[in-house]
Amino acid sequence: MNTITVRYFASIREAVGQGSEAVPTAATTLGALRDQLIARGGPYASSLARGRAVRMALNQVLSDETALLTDGAEVAFFPPVTGG
Repeated sequence: MNTITVRYFASIREAVGQGSEAVPTAATTLGALRDQLIARGGPYASSLARGRAVRMALNQVLSDETALLTDGAEVAFFPPVTGG
């Protein structure tokens, strides 16, 4: 079991009500961690749901769902940035 620091930004942070948390997980990839958080239900399920545009970063590098997690890693979830 690893402990991952998960950070939430923008509308996702507003939905889940916190900016970061330590998450114990057996997930080995970003996608599996996302699924674990979605399984919590409520605002996690709605803001991180499959089909929603969510960007992910692993240790401050934009990554896809296949990125491998290690103990102590930092994961960030944020909506796509729109410009004007």
